[in-house]
Amino acid sequence: MFPEEPIYAQLARVGKALASPVRLRLLDVLDQRERTVEELARAAGIPLKNTSAQLQRLRATHLVTSRREGTRVFYRLADERVSRFLGELQAFAGGRLAELRDAVRARLGSLEGVTAEELAARLADPGTVVVDVRPPADYAAGHVPGAISVPMEELRGRLAELPAGAEIVAYCGGPYCVLSPEAVRLLRAHGCDARPLDGGLLGWRRAEKPLAR
Repeated sequence: MFPEEPIYAQLARVGKALASPVRLRLLDVLDQRERTVEELARAAGIPLKNTSAQLQRLRATHLVTSRREGTRVFYRLADERVSRFLGELQAFAGGRLAELRDAVRARLGSLEGVTAEELAARLADPGTVVVDVRPPADYAAGHVPGAISVPMEELRGRLAELPAGAEIVAYCGGPYCVLSPEAVRLLRAHGCDARPLDGGLLGWRRAEKPLAR
């Protein structure tokens, strides 16, 4: 045993907590808003029992915390530093791993997006319409200022509500969410000028842009 081993053993606890696709998925979902275990399981597509077990691993390394409201327990990220760390991890891994970039392209396609900086500069432009295609509860928890809520399952039936000739910027939850690319393809198929927001709402928030509620 080398003298610094206890130090590195504690550092390794964080690495072990992150060394699971399931736990990374749960952190990604919790980064969007706090949820109960049942909501987390549905949003992440993970069995309820497994979700509870994985949350305990994340709590043990202080990556998530919880609060009780009556009989329900709500989980959230421990603090904003965890969100920034996750964003840096995703960006670092994307720059290092060609396989990750290939997996993202295979899932999301290669649509040219709008950066948070570009969108922030255009929020006051009446020719830009921002569409939030997430579920209403996610929209209510926080959204890009001025964005209109059109959940993905309603988009096809509400195309007539969108202003003709405007450029539409669609976004969903995070950098690996498929909803906004699907929305952009649907909008383009109906003759709209549309692009996704890079990184979704998480990208917007990690760029320290304001949220409306």
